[in-house]
Amino acid sequence: MSVRVLLADDQALVRSGFRMILEARADFEVVGEAETGAQAVELARDVDPDVILMDVRMPEVDGVEATRRLAAAGSRSRVLILTTFDLDEYVYEAIRAGASGFLLKDVQPAQLVEAIRVVADGEALLAPSVTRRLLERFSREVPDEKPPPELDGLTARELEILRLLAGGRSNAEIAASLVVSEATVKTHVSAVLRKLGVRDRVQAVVLAYDAGLVRPRSG
Repeated sequence: MSVRVLLADDQALVRSGFRMILEARADFEVVGEAETGAQAVELARDVDPDVILMDVRMPEVDGVEATRRLAAAGSRSRVLILTTFDLDEYVYEAIRAGASGFLLKDVQPAQLVEAIRVVADGEALLAPSVTRRLLERFSREVPDEKPPPELDGLTARELEILRLLAGGRSNAEIAASLVVSEATVKTHVSAVLRKLGVRDRVQAVVLAYDAGLVRPRSG
């Protein structure tokens, strides 16, 4: 079954380059192209893509607002934000708005393909180091030591898992830290996502920071 991809970028050359890369693979189908965020939202409703490659800066409606509108409309499409700079403040806002991760525009073809597959499979695409840098730079510190009410439904182990996720740990690193299997960690992560009502681990981490469960490092 092919992965259906919508390309949203105001530069025709960028879109054509991504199209060539994806259509060279048998398991990808480019189902549409948009020049603005507004067009991306409209097309997403019409063609129902699995993944949207969304440029963060576009005319009329940018990638952040387009992502926000898609999330508000209950779109199942997952958004991969495209950016030129890996610490662009717009990237964090897009993740907060509902994006599942981001890619730099100079990404290698193999990395692009793998990234789309990861997001299409329901995972989030942010390297642990990138997660830490983004959240430490943009999250606000809340000095409450008690688990916030937003997280009341989580067990003690699930809170521990969420703290480790927010620290940028991978499933393998969490498993090693807690001396459990990676499969056990995946089960706990799935439970955390379900209880918090979020789509992926990036959204869970943003919620953890916003709720004050984890404090951003200073500096």
